[in-house]
Amino acid sequence: MDEKLSLVNSLQRGRDALVWKLDGLSPYDARRPVTPTGTNLLGLVKHLTSCEYGYFGITFDRVPDDVPAWVLSEDDDDPHRDLYATAEESIESVVAGYRAACATSDSTIEALGLDAEGSVPWWPPEWRTVTLHHILVHMIAETHRHAGHADLARESIDGAAGLRAEVSNLPTWDAAAWRDHVAKLERIARSATD
Repeated sequence: MDEKLSLVNSLQRGRDALVWKLDGLSPYDARRPVTPTGTNLLGLVKHLTSCEYGYFGITFDRVPDDVPAWVLSEDDDDPHRDLYATAEESIESVVAGYRAACATSDSTIEALGLDAEGSVPWWPPEWRTVTLHHILVHMIAETHRHAGHADLARESIDGAAGLRAEVSNLPTWDAAAWRDHVAKLERIARSATD
């Protein structure tokens, strides 16, 4: 497998894992903040939508005409506008927007060589000049980082856990075994000393 294909496959696995975490959720649970800073599943998808358009579109001067206005606008009144979905934005529309952003990214990836140069305008001047290779690695890390956030968010909502639909990557324990395991870890944590 060539290097570009390997990178693209890794990026796609993270994208798929992230979207899978929304399966079967109500509109409330998809938006519900699960951390003190407001992390929520639909917000993670929306954030990565802006990252896909930003890093593969803006960076390489390949922004499509139909990019959502919120991706391109500065809003000092709401700097977190890409970290949540409004009540009017459906789960389906946010996921469709993410898929459209990913398709735009894939077009950039296909059209350019790994050594193609771009510029990330929101990075410090000394770091702005990048290559497609650099951005692919950056977006793999960014996507998988947020897919990890999504793992924890989803588990805190309804207990659903696992790597992806076809491979949970977890022991096949029943609820009692998981309770025992968590209780053991709690005992260890309480008895630990530095």
